[in-house]
Amino acid sequence: MNNQNSTRISTPNENGRVIITPEFVPSQNFPSFSTEDEDGNLKDFLAVLQRRALVILGVVSVVMSTVIYSTLKEETIYQGNFHILVEPVNSDSRLGQIPLPDYSINNANLDYDSQIQVLRSQELMKDVLPYLQSSYPDITYNSLLKNLTIRRLGSTKIIEISYKNQDRKRIELVLNTLSKFYLKYSLEKRKTKLNQGVEFVDKQLPPIKNRVAQLQQQLQIFRQRYNFVDPENQSTNVGKQLQKLEEERLEIDQQLATARATYVSLSTPEGQQATLNEAPIYSQLISQLRQLEAQLSAELVRFQPDSPSIAVLEDKRENLLPLIEDEQRRYVGLKLAEATSLIQKLEVQSQELARVEQQTKSKFQQLPILARQYSEIQRNLQMANESYNRFLSAREDLVIQVAQTELPWELIQAPNQGEAPILPNIPRNLLMGLFSSLAAGIGIAFLLEKLDNTYHTVASLKEKIKLPFLGTLPTDKTITGYQSPYRNLIGSESESRKISPGNGWLSNLFRRQIRGDSYYGNSYYGQGLFWESLQVLYANIQMLNSDQPIRSLTLSSTMPGDGKTTVSFHLAQIAAALGKRVLLVDGDLRRAQVHRISGLRNFSGLSNVLTSNIPVEQVIQQLPDMNLLSVITAGPPPPDPARLLSSEKMKQLIEYFNENFDLVIYDAPPMLGLVDARLLATQTDGMLLVVRIDKTDKSALMQLQDSLRNSPINVLGVIANGDKQKATSYHYYHSPGKEARPF
Repeated sequence: MNNQNSTRISTPNENGRVIITPEFVPSQNFPSFSTEDEDGNLKDFLAVLQRRALVILGVVSVVMSTVIYSTLKEETIYQGNFHILVEPVNSDSRLGQIPLPDYSINNANLDYDSQIQVLRSQELMKDVLPYLQSSYPDITYNSLLKNLTIRRLGSTKIIEISYKNQDRKRIELVLNTLSKFYLKYSLEKRKTKLNQGVEFVDKQLPPIKNRVAQLQQQLQIFRQRYNFVDPENQSTNVGKQLQKLEEERLEIDQQLATARATYVSLSTPEGQQATLNEAPIYSQLISQLRQLEAQLSAELVRFQPDSPSIAVLEDKRENLLPLIEDEQRRYVGLKLAEATSLIQKLEVQSQELARVEQQTKSKFQQLPILARQYSEIQRNLQMANESYNRFLSAREDLVIQVAQTELPWELIQAPNQGEAPILPNIPRNLLMGLFSSLAAGIGIAFLLEKLDNTYHTVASLKEKIKLPFLGTLPTDKTITGYQSPYRNLIGSESESRKISPGNGWLSNLFRRQIRGDSYYGNSYYGQGLFWESLQVLYANIQMLNSDQPIRSLTLSSTMPGDGKTTVSFHLAQIAAALGKRVLLVDGDLRRAQVHRISGLRNFSGLSNVLTSNIPVEQVIQQLPDMNLLSVITAGPPPPDPARLLSSEKMKQLIEYFNENFDLVIYDAPPMLGLVDARLLATQTDGMLLVVRIDKTDKSALMQLQDSLRNSPINVLGVIANGDKQKATSYHYYHSPGKEARPF
């Protein structure tokens, strides 16, 4: 059962009918951990293996049969080998305790890939073949190389030569002959190689010596020209000098900005007035003017404006005003001249600093180039010196080796061959076959899983669909048609006739509903997970709207085979067993199925009522042992089912059914590609969409879901049919001795 809380929203549609839309509120979310995701991935992986077990088993069987057959048919092959040390382990053992430099040419790594190709070459093998062909004339160069393996043992200085064949004596002859030949080859080529090395070193020494002399002279000239001794110190000094010049220039720029601001301020009346406030003479003249104006104001109170004392004061004020204006022009002009002079001086200093700074920057930018040239000359000189010293040491080493007795390659493991054959390796073949067959089987299983466009679990269905989820119906192969109320308890039909109809759990439940008894007794439980799930589904449907119960339902699916008819029929049984007057109408006039699953006749049905004047009561049939469940079959297929379902007579029948029954269930055709189910669903309280696990196509369901968004159909929710997963808590709630609990 869904673990989400449901609320109901009632809204009128365009026909005036109240649409009951369930809204599922998600339960509280808890923090998720990575272990939960890993458990989910493991469960998904195991579920795929379980679904595709037959495919995996088939692939494993085929591959393992092929491996076993090929292993038994494989020829018996033996192999032998010997080991040769091709490079000395240390120099002291070879040169009579004469120490040599680490960079001696003899300590250089051997090109093992090239050496192995030489040992396999036809020019070298042509001297070996006559010895082998004297005993085995069928041996050729190609047949010899086909079974001959020459390889280096890891990162050691040892080469392994192995040969495989069915004849063990042939293996012994080939290995003994090759071991003697390779040791002789190394002894003959050793001295020639050393002499060629001395000659090569003598040719290389003069050019390297001249190169060293040229680089030394070039370094001397460079130091004299640029006075360049230590690039790092010189770069540090120039950088400090450049930083000091930048700081000085910034300071002068700040002073220049201040002087220009002062000059601009003196060009405005406000700035001039602020400057004049600091002039002492101007301030004294202003004070005198204010005193005269104060005296003049006082005298005007006492005397007439034409009195002599007032005239004297006015003359003094008129004489004082020109002095104030002259002082103002003089002081402001003086400040402007000072500001202009300061600006010119600072501009000259800024230009000079900029010029010096630019020169210093150019010098600083040139330092990396000079430093790089200096470092390059030093590096080349160092490399030339090292190369020259290395060639001198190599020449000394080669001369010593030529003068002394040289040891050839050393046979450190004589030719031998194992007692047991190398082929066939039965344990390895079987193990590799098992792993490869499992990998192939699992790969094919997951490929088929990717190509399978259906939902395999209820969880994946809930995750993808955007419609409300009402319930899950498990797979129960025993539920194929009409279930007699007492047939669940007795297996055979003959025995069921001997039992009273009252023994059936559906009829018992029905009678308790009539009497008003509680149906939570022991006889309610133990009837199977399918029936329990149906009751949960019915309860969820009834809880969609407690104010106005649902009176009519349309059940449909995306495509044929999803089990909508089975769900419709058994949902009607559950509702009737719980005391509802139920009518099941087969609305699938194209491919009727209700009469088959219910075991009723289909001589006349809904199509006859819609196309003739037959009373609807004549086509209503009753199921045995369930008086509250009535069925109307589809009748003969009409030529145009959609026209009949959209007719006015069908609307009248629907109203009649709603008035005379507590619940009317319409089994409608699949919705994808047909309009029949839409015509029925718009005239009922809602539609239930049946989705079958492992059957319904995902793309078809998504297409149907998109088409329902703009449809007036009230989709109550989705029913997941055919769930194969077992409910772990089912036996706990319904085992003997446990307290019965309501759904």
